[in-house]
Amino acid sequence: MKVAFFHDAPLVYGQDGQVYSVGFTYNIWERYLTVFDSLVVSTRIRTDDSIDGSRTKNMKLSSGPRVEFKPISEYRKSIDMIFNKRKISNQVRETLEQCDCAIIRLPSFIGKMACKEAEKMRKPYLVEVVGCAWDSLWNHSFKGKLIAPYSYFKTKKLVRDALYAIYVTNQFLQKRYPTKGKNTNCSNVVLTEFDDKILEKRLERINKSHKNSKIILGTTAAVDVRYKGQQYVIKALGKLKEQEITNYEYHLVGGGDQTYLKSVAKKYNVSDQVKFLGTMPHDEVIKWLDNIDIYIQPSLTEGLPRALIEAMSIGCPSIGSNAGGIPELLERDCIFNRSDYKELAQIILKNGFNKEWLKDKAKRNFEEAKKYDKEKIEMRRKEFFNNFIKEMTSET
Repeated sequence: MKVAFFHDAPLVYGQDGQVYSVGFTYNIWERYLTVFDSLVVSTRIRTDDSIDGSRTKNMKLSSGPRVEFKPISEYRKSIDMIFNKRKISNQVRETLEQCDCAIIRLPSFIGKMACKEAEKMRKPYLVEVVGCAWDSLWNHSFKGKLIAPYSYFKTKKLVRDALYAIYVTNQFLQKRYPTKGKNTNCSNVVLTEFDDKILEKRLERINKSHKNSKIILGTTAAVDVRYKGQQYVIKALGKLKEQEITNYEYHLVGGGDQTYLKSVAKKYNVSDQVKFLGTMPHDEVIKWLDNIDIYIQPSLTEGLPRALIEAMSIGCPSIGSNAGGIPELLERDCIFNRSDYKELAQIILKNGFNKEWLKDKAKRNFEEAKKYDKEKIEMRRKEFFNNFIKEMTSET
């Protein structure tokens, strides 16, 4: 059985003709290929640019056995959603015609088109609800605020009417985008290793710290996307500096233009406390997480953040905003209202050198992350896919 996958994810062709991505690597497709015979991926894929080696240096291979790519080449910019709508619709339809069913990720523009065409063609499909349309657009830009209401209500309707839905959160997206159809929760974050020695190492690090130590805070996310919220951590450092508290350092892992965040650091007089580390391969990110003291997820919008769960899996005490599914992961005393850097500063000040708090969160986070064990999640996802296929074939 051949399944189509629709989303807005930007993929790129490398010089070798293979497809590369940061977030959609081949192991993502493998979760579908355990059930379906083959997969056709229809997303935004850069096909017309001259791609040099540096473009794919920090990406991973998306191409692999039993995976075909049919790019939605007419969707390059936001304006194409208006002027190329019919062409995009035709490309979506062409993919659906060669497949038996579809997996459609929402929110996404291509996903909306795919739901519409699948309904017209009476093609079976299920939706994967991976984020909040309202939050992602409202916190993106002025233009985003203009289209956020339409996108929110459209996504709400699509999920409500879907016969099958998978949510990446346990509660947040289910409440905001309820469905009448059959549904389950399966996080896109799956972890494979939980070693008690990792927790022991973390606890030893905490015990060795003292009041004169430098506390390393960290976030991993693109540094040129403002809704990731790193500016609020920088402002919190500035608030602490007003109180002559300067033994905190903020490390940022992630690619993108650093200009804006550097300007915030300069404005709040903490440039010497903010370190930009650039992009890192995944295994280097894990090593980096192991050597920071507190991980912070300051997002304005989120589904269920992989980086936070990975930090928790190695026993890293963590703080997060109240965006999306973050409160499902952390306890109340680790949560601040998104964009409230003064509240964040108070949490850091209260707990940064509190060994008992740090050890308690390290143990709790390590255990909480075990809920995202790959074997358990993939078993639940596979069972849902099999039920989808079983009901789909019984109707034909």
